Amino acid sequence: MLTHRFRALLAILLSTGALLLVAGRAAAAAPSAPANLHVTSVSPTSVTLAWTASTGDPVDYSLSYWPAFGDVGYGQHVGNVTTATITSGINPNGQIQVTVQAIDADGHSSAASNTLVVVTPANTTGDMTAPTAPANLTLTGVGPAGAQLTWTASTDDTELTGYYVYLFDGWYVSRYLGTTTSTSFTAPILSTQTGMVRYYVRARDAAGNLSIASNQVSTTATPPATPCKVAYKTTSDWPGGFVAEVTLTNTATTPVNGWSLAVSLGGDQHVTSSWATKWVQSGSTVTLTNETWNATIQPGASITAGLLGTYTKSNASATIAALNGTACALA
Repeated sequence: MLTHRFRALLAILLSTGALLLVAGRAAAAAPSAPANLHVTSVSPTSVTLAWTASTGDPVDYSLSYWPAFGDVGYGQHVGNVTTATITSGINPNGQIQVTVQAIDADGHSSAASNTLVVVTPANTTGDMTAPTAPANLTLTGVGPAGAQLTWTASTDDTELTGYYVYLFDGWYVSRYLGTTTSTSFTAPILSTQTGMVRYYVRARDAAGNLSIASNQVSTTATPPATPCKVAYKTTSDWPGGFVAEVTLTNTATTPVNGWSLAVSLGGDQHVTSSWATKWVQSGSTVTLTNETWNATIQPGASITAGLLGTYTKSNASATIAALNGTACALA
């Protein structure tokens, strides 16, 4: 009877965590979570962190961090210290999310610290402070031209120059869509996209620093049917100059007889010459018109034109295209 009672009592104690014997002694509880994880210094390729030590006799700390919008995570054991520098996977204008855990001699890990989001600067000298993140990114509607986005303006300690808008696949691929100086943008829904479509925005300052990303917004809208498809491809790029091809495909069931294709470029490009098309440029929009010999595009057929030009800061791809006033899908 006493043996049965002892076994029953021992089972209760074990199940409630009141008693745990390891190697003939009572095991200590896991360390407390490290507190106040914060940045002490940052460069384009490194981040130095510090935190308040855990209680419970930790012998090691483990840092875990993930670059935003990527599929690779990093872990680093740093020993029984309260400061460490990370360099693997750290790049200029990057964004990471990082936590730290304490580990004791028995291998018990604490709960994670507070989660810290860090952005790295663009340069090692001059202005290294990023703008504040755009706030309240909102999807206000979806139309033939794409998703209409608005947000609250960022601030910067020197000069805010604009916003970069991105498409995110929800896993690890981001695609730059374009730049704007306003707090609104029409983001195209590409013909190749299916399912959930997600967007986010980062602010940029005059030194090239990018902010922490805004919140994400999403839509499941089906890409609108369009009578045309446009592929913009940079075929050559050198400091300050570029060559690009623009391929226009007639996806309608009737021929196009005479065409005017308005293409909004994503950077600060300035077209200087072309082939297989005539062109005029107003701001970031280049309007291409047919030559006499390629004025007709049969259903399913394509024409390709070339552009030669210059740029100062960005040679980003086209963001919007419209054929004779009707939006085209971007390939």
